[in-house]
Amino acid sequence: MAHNARLDHRNPLVFDTHELGRRPGALQRLTRTVPTPRDFGLVGVIGVPEGAPMELELRLESVMEGVLVTGTARATAKGECVRCLEPLQLDVEADFQEMFSYPDADDRGRVQHTEPGDDAEDDEDRLFLEDGLFDLEAVLRDAVVLALPMQPVCQEDCPGLCPQCGARLADDPDHHHDAVDIRWAALQGFAGSLRDGDKDDTSGAEAGVDEKQEK
Repeated sequence: MAHNARLDHRNPLVFDTHELGRRPGALQRLTRTVPTPRDFGLVGVIGVPEGAPMELELRLESVMEGVLVTGTARATAKGECVRCLEPLQLDVEADFQEMFSYPDADDRGRVQHTEPGDDAEDDEDRLFLEDGLFDLEAVLRDAVVLALPMQPVCQEDCPGLCPQCGARLADDPDHHHDAVDIRWAALQGFAGSLRDGDKDDTSGAEAGVDEKQEK
């Protein structure tokens, strides 16, 4: 990844490592509650609402290459059950660990003068400190999204919706429809038409009998 640019220390997800220092083995523990940025979830399925509080517990460790950040994020996600479509919410806990490297420095902190293209592929996968600051938003987003269920349900045994009328089956466990075999449906209609025809014939016959009696 390219080096971070113009990090704002006022951003609640930007952290300052100056107090930690660059002595390998130095540790710093932080707790912070931050508003959740946008797009922390699976679009149209479930996610942590923008602005909702997210609790962070962080462990910052100074190592030779940079700062190793280990932490846990906790928040409440909202979405809808994939079976019955009812709104739901669930507590999410996401663990993560990421290395933020010192820019252009070797193991001893000395500036390296590399030719363009050297270790380009490695740099694409790396995150860097900028003036002692690092931005945790991208790391958090990946961790939270991976911690979310791909198919959230309101309860493990949710029976879902009736495929015929859409009724929520959990509200009416005895809900059912009388099944009709489609192979007999046409015959039933034919039988009904025959019965109607018989009635018409019978009515005609009775009318004829009455006329003869009158004569």
